[in-house]
Amino acid sequence: MVFTTLVLLLLLTLVPIFFLFRRNKYNGQLPPGLLGLPVIGQSLSLLNALKADKVEKWFQERIARHGPVWKANLFGYPTVVLHGPTANKFVYTCDGNILTNTQPPSISRILGSKNIIELSGNVHRRVRAALVSFLKLEVLKQYVAKVDEEVQHHLLTHWHGKQTVEVQPLIKILTFNIICSLLFGIERGPKREKMLPLFQDMIEGVLSIPINLPFTKFNRGVIARKKLEPMLLNLIHEKRKAIEEQNQQEDTHKDLITSLLSIRDDDSSTMMSEEEIIDNIIVVMVAGYDTTSTLLTFLVRLLATNKSIYSTIVQEQQEITSNKACDQEALTWEDLTKMKYTWKVANELMRIHPPVTLSFRRAQQDLEYEGFIIPKGWQVLISSSMTHMDGSIFQNPTAFDPSRYEKHAPPPPFSYVPFGGGARICPGMELAKVETLVMMHRLLSGFTWELLKKDEYFKRLPMPEFDQGLLVRVKPLKENHVI
Repeated sequence: MVFTTLVLLLLLTLVPIFFLFRRNKYNGQLPPGLLGLPVIGQSLSLLNALKADKVEKWFQERIARHGPVWKANLFGYPTVVLHGPTANKFVYTCDGNILTNTQPPSISRILGSKNIIELSGNVHRRVRAALVSFLKLEVLKQYVAKVDEEVQHHLLTHWHGKQTVEVQPLIKILTFNIICSLLFGIERGPKREKMLPLFQDMIEGVLSIPINLPFTKFNRGVIARKKLEPMLLNLIHEKRKAIEEQNQQEDTHKDLITSLLSIRDDDSSTMMSEEEIIDNIIVVMVAGYDTTSTLLTFLVRLLATNKSIYSTIVQEQQEITSNKACDQEALTWEDLTKMKYTWKVANELMRIHPPVTLSFRRAQQDLEYEGFIIPKGWQVLISSSMTHMDGSIFQNPTAFDPSRYEKHAPPPPFSYVPFGGGARICPGMELAKVETLVMMHRLLSGFTWELLKKDEYFKRLPMPEFDQGLLVRVKPLKENHVI
């Protein structure tokens, strides 16, 4: 405790001197804006805007003051904030060795510094190849029935027989279970149940001021990771033993952990350490757990309040149900390809409520952008909400309009970026689509629901979180004779 306090005091003394020296070096070429206090800077202000779901207003106020390129001090680092499709393209397509995917200290400490988000060069390509090998369309087509089985079991366990449910926490359980089952071979039981609350603490701490004091979100996230590591290490040892027993036969790529263990360097030596594998397991689980569950929660809310969209989606899903021999018959990839309107609605929700609204990078050398210098070591930040809600890109941006995604009128490049863009576009994008469409089909085929609190508030922590978990009253459809 004393050591931590001394370190903080040292930072507060030395960092301003360092920043002053760096500012003088660039002779007015730095973007406008204020760095504010070291370490903290404008972090609290941005976090408060996220909690109030007013991050777009937060950015707009500073754009009005400084223009589309400005500087701030966020989450422990001086940061240059960029806006617009051109800025998105610059960030998403810049050489990964020049503008690295290095994240704020809170994210790196909790998720690990050797996960795919932070890797670059050949190591990034190899790890991404392992992820994509499970998440490409050809493989996902084989996963549809497994996802459907998890969804049906989830609804039977958590929805049937209930009069009210808290939608968001239940859907988080569902998406966590799907990730555990499909990618890591962790079946239902105590292992999953012990891991889930740890991931919840980690997610709350990933975007926080990196001061490791008791009772802070950052501290809880760090502690949760420490508790999770031995669980994952045991899992890795089990998978490695299975590989040895199978003598590297046909089943070596049955799940992601096994694939990561099987990655070899050019000289056939082991490529990834246990630490690297743990970091990548964590980041995939966190991403799969929270982002898709956010989209599904907003879909449930939307369909409870917009009768026109609800009716159109129900009609689309009924057409699929009518071609099934029974209600429980597994969905197929072909079924999902028929859910075109449902996915357009999901896309429009991700435009208005992107699960992840902030994207960070780190400059590895002095960079020039729009006449300004981005110094080596500084963060670069873009926000998807700033192009998603730009009236010059999306006409009447506050209106909910799924027709924006018709083939004849796609959004301009790098303006619609809920899954990122460029070489680092989210490899789990298609899995998220499968999960979303399967869940919506089963939910709409089995239930009707209504919001118990129509104006229930949500805040970003950093993902959107509803105050009461989006509380709804549910009724089974057979009881209502709707289908």
